Amino acid sequence: MEDFKEGQQVDIIIGSFSKVGITVLVDECCEGLLYKNEVYQRLEEGQRLKAFVKKIREDGRLDISLQPIGFRNSITKFQVQILTSLKAHNGFLPLTDKAEPDTIKFELGMSKKAFKNAIGGLYKNKVISLEENGIRLIDYTEPQV
Repeated sequence: MEDFKEGQQVDIIIGSFSKVGITVLVDECCEGLLYKNEVYQRLEEGQRLKAFVKKIREDGRLDISLQPIGFRNSITKFQVQILTSLKAHNGFLPLTDKAEPDTIKFELGMSKKAFKNAIGGLYKNKVISLEENGIRLIDYTEPQV
């Protein structure tokens, strides 16, 4: 068995689905688990993806995450995701920090916590404005047709 480190990027192959999560083959050598409540995209058995070692359990098994481990890594990815979505929707998304977690998961493919952290960072950096009914990209001009 390889020596893995928490946060390390690995290759995974999606295996079987259970109530707890999804069993994956990590770097074609050992088994890992993706927890169902941390998966924000549709996955299929046999699908190959890049992932990250979230935790190495005492029994030697691996908890795996599809998102980079740590606040600094994931916030940038989610901020980019929100900005991409804002641009695709003419600079406005009808989502706020009061939105239902399932709505955020469906619309953006991320947890409510990740969404709130990402919009917090974008707001702090004056990239978006927070409105009563959503978020708006600052200084966004619609594409010329």
